[in-house]
Amino acid sequence: MNIQKMMQQAQAMQSKMQEELAAMRIEATAGGGMVKIEMSGAKEILSVSIDKTVVDPADVETLQDLILAASREASRRVDEAVQKKTASLLGGMMPGMR
Repeated sequence: MNIQKMMQQAQAMQSKMQEELAAMRIEATAGGGMVKIEMSGAKEILSVSIDKTVVDPADVETLQDLILAASREASRRVDEAVQKKTASLLGGMMPGMR
């Protein structure tokens, strides 16, 4: 296989990966579902949902912690999904990589 063909394949794979990441939607929750975050594969937060029962002006710290926990979990899940997607794409290009 020549280098030029490999570079074209790598560019095509990168474009495909970027499209798939943009379309990916990952959801994570914290506090038993009281806070929910939806994140794209590019780690852009798309939505935040907060149950009214967790909104307590006297305890803002708990709400902040729940939002942070849901964000971190969504980010971790995106990383995991991206890793799987990358492995499957590389596996198709280089059979020993899966």
